[in-house]
Amino acid sequence: MINYLLSGLAALLTMAVLDGLWLGWIAKPLYQQGLQHLTADKVNWAAAAAFYLVFVSGLLVFTVLPHADLPGLTKTAMSAALFGFVAYATYDLSNLATLKGWPLELSLIDMVWGSALSAASASAGKAVLDHLNALP
Repeated sequence: MINYLLSGLAALLTMAVLDGLWLGWIAKPLYQQGLQHLTADKVNWAAAAAFYLVFVSGLLVFTVLPHADLPGLTKTAMSAALFGFVAYATYDLSNLATLKGWPLELSLIDMVWGSALSAASASAGKAVLDHLNALP
């Protein structure tokens, strides 16, 4: 059980660091330009924490644990990329369908980002799990 918790922690930390860099620095101008009219003055940190906990739990259940006994990261990464694409597409396409002024270009970028972020985060979790499971 501890191995799964540590795997989840690795995935969570990877996701937090990468998404923090993405949202806070790399893609910040894209989001400001495309969504400035919708952006809150302050981040709701409780909601953000809830999102990350729920999302990483999904990554573990649907992408890391099903491949726990398989060597390597490829299947986990591919499953996680698909999981991220579906989750981010659900969000972005729903917003595109229902919100006036929601930018298509940002939706497409966000879906690619969600796929990559999910693959990287789940791979980190799987790498930790593999390492811990290999210990005597």
